[in-house]
Amino acid sequence: MSVLAAADVVTGYGKQEIVRGVSLSAEAGAITCIFGPNGSGKSTLLKAIAGALPLWRGDVLIDGSSLGKPNVHQMVRRGVVLMPQGGGAFARLTVLENLRMGGFAIASSRQVESRIDALLEEYPSLKRRVDVAAGSLSGGEQMMLAMARALVSDPRFILLDEPSAGLSPALVAEALDRTRALAQRGIGILLVEQNIREALPRADRVYVLAAGETQFEGTAQDLSSDEAIMNLYMGHQNIGAQSIC
Repeated sequence: MSVLAAADVVTGYGKQEIVRGVSLSAEAGAITCIFGPNGSGKSTLLKAIAGALPLWRGDVLIDGSSLGKPNVHQMVRRGVVLMPQGGGAFARLTVLENLRMGGFAIASSRQVESRIDALLEEYPSLKRRVDVAAGSLSGGEQMMLAMARALVSDPRFILLDEPSAGLSPALVAEALDRTRALAQRGIGILLVEQNIREALPRADRVYVLAAGETQFEGTAQDLSSDEAIMNLYMGHQNIGAQSIC
């Protein structure tokens, strides 16, 4: 089973250290969730793993092999794709043009078009609106488009930064169910999500960050009580300071 891992990652912005020695692992075919209060370094960690932010110290590995310090393009070629908060749809581009952007790291345009054709069969609502500007899609449709675009490169791992952000309550569950569907096809999901109550039941593994450090590592069952969930919302640093395996 393929494993994406971060080992003692330290990074930040400018001179400000945000992530302070975080280690985690995500398995193919499983959903690994990262929770924590605002400002805890969740999105920063995701960007560092994806190559969108340089590592100051530490390493990112797949199956025990170091990936060095690659950029986003190189990480995509190695099977790791980042889906930013809100999906990152290009509003002025059509659905089809957005999907083609997902194949930017693939040399063969024929292969890109073949993958897009297959994905449009999986997402018939996108197929019906293939020539429509992404900005005119609903929030749920834009999230669907972002997920389909992430699949164009045939990734081994997808890093999702709050896929439910901006969605109506009725669509949050649908968006998170789609992450489970991605895992069921063998893709490893590393998920940052603020909607803990919706995300937790879908998680196979959970990490909690606070102040840029790991405060908890364990399973969803370890955080099944309302008290534990409330501690997450409040950002308490006394929950599971030691790892729970």
